[in-house]
Amino acid sequence: MTTTTTNAAQLDAEALYQQLLEQIRPHALAQDKLAIVGIYSGGAWIAERLVQDLGLPNKAGRIDVSFYRDDYAAKGLHAEVKPTQIPFDVDGAQIILVDDVLYTGRTTRAAINELFDYGRPARIMLATLVDRGGRELPVAADFVALTASFEPAVSVNLQRADDGTFSISVDHA
Repeated sequence: MTTTTTNAAQLDAEALYQQLLEQIRPHALAQDKLAIVGIYSGGAWIAERLVQDLGLPNKAGRIDVSFYRDDYAAKGLHAEVKPTQIPFDVDGAQIILVDDVLYTGRTTRAAINELFDYGRPARIMLATLVDRGGRELPVAADFVALTASFEPAVSVNLQRADDGTFSISVDHA
């Protein structure tokens, strides 16, 4: 894990993905009943690749936290809500929850709440490409490719090309 103040030129999403994969691989190989769940959309893309690259038997789960967000009443339902898909038994599973960018911790909290609606996992670990700090809840990732500082007005976004490769944009408001 690297800590730095960074800019877009330093964010090679493919290199960060490889770092994350190498952090997770030893843990994944040692676990029974391991499952990976990605938070829409970037986390779901990463989860799909992790499952493939690790050769795991279960498909990646996908979770949309729209109904579980603590600001749902204030903001309403986002127009691009996707269905949550958990293609494995959550009870007793060792789950790696994947998000592309960890910021306040509120999305992670919402995802954990939703996972528990599907059962009681033995353990939930968090993996992220970029931890940008700014936490509002006591949430920390178990697997992090890069820890970086960004101004609050900056948006860090993962994109996926048609060939499946990742890139990251850093957008200033």
